Amino acid sequence: MSGTSQACARIDEAVAAYNIDSRINGRLLSKTPYGNGHINDTFLLRYELPDQGEKKYILQRMNHDIFKNPPLLMENIVHVTDYLRAIIRSRGGDPERETLNVLKTGDGASFFQDSGNNYWRVYPFIERSLCLEKAGSAKDFYDSAVAFGSFQKMLSDYPAETLHETIPNFHNTPSRFQDFRTAVQNGDRKRAALAEKEIAFALDRASETSVLTSLLSIGALPLKVTHNDTKLNNILFDQDTGKALCIIDLDTVMPGLSLYDFGDSIRFGASTGAEDETDLDKIELDLSLFEAFTKGYLEGCAGSLTAKEIELLPMGAKLMTYECGIRFLADFLTGDTYFKVHRAQHNLDRARTQFKLVADMEAKWDQMAAIVAKYK
Repeated sequence: MSGTSQACARIDEAVAAYNIDSRINGRLLSKTPYGNGHINDTFLLRYELPDQGEKKYILQRMNHDIFKNPPLLMENIVHVTDYLRAIIRSRGGDPERETLNVLKTGDGASFFQDSGNNYWRVYPFIERSLCLEKAGSAKDFYDSAVAFGSFQKMLSDYPAETLHETIPNFHNTPSRFQDFRTAVQNGDRKRAALAEKEIAFALDRASETSVLTSLLSIGALPLKVTHNDTKLNNILFDQDTGKALCIIDLDTVMPGLSLYDFGDSIRFGASTGAEDETDLDKIELDLSLFEAFTKGYLEGCAGSLTAKEIELLPMGAKLMTYECGIRFLADFLTGDTYFKVHRAQHNLDRARTQFKLVADMEAKWDQMAAIVAKYK
């Protein structure tokens, strides 16, 4: 039995720890795998209520191979969601639907550790919501930008320095570059020969890796609460209105730069091709999507960004794309030990798409800057 299978065999321990059936006077109907996440193991719990209705909960086993300290991770999530709930309530919103709510165990803890040292958590299921795997239109991308910008705005006064780094140096580009250089020096020689152009491309841009972190270190950019995984599928949309409702997947909420969240969204959402596309002619920056996201993000941020943050939005997009590229390339050079691969040279293909996108951003730099200036 695999480690994941062994862990999930303890699901009944976790269900019992939350004592949900007694709390809501309900009966557990089912516990089934849910969603398509690649990190945590997620289950949907369905309970029958006395009036024949249903109430649902999301139960997750946190992946402690990636998140080394689940208690600190949950401390981040509890503090941030408590803060968000207060803000949402103060402006007349619905804190039960507009942010995640951590259900406490019967002992009042934010997580449960089972007899096999697996860590579990529960969120009430947000009804009448849906998740989009990709934007069906520029409006979807714009709406996601407003949502992530609003998330940034609501947390703009939160003391970011009090949050724990759930993955140290996650978006520290100079640190990622040093990891890449180590991979070049110590990695597989045959693989390095296949990636000579990509290695050269990455090394040629070494001087840019510290642009953002250097400005942060001298106080020219403010430390913010950042989501750090701003993909469209980390937003729940209201099923009835179609509007963005709630930001989810808060495992990587950490101190960082607003430019990280903007940049990663552009990297993933404004590319014209898939992250592992082998035909690089299909990869470029869609300026119409870049504009839609820029407009929405600045509207959502609603004045909470500094002039310097706004000026550097294109650099955020470029550096997050570059950083992802060197991470893929480093993993390829060292034997594909981090990212899951499904074919030979899969990580090299991924690195190539990111570097093609970086090159296209460089070619369109003036247009990107003009779009940002239009909406600042």
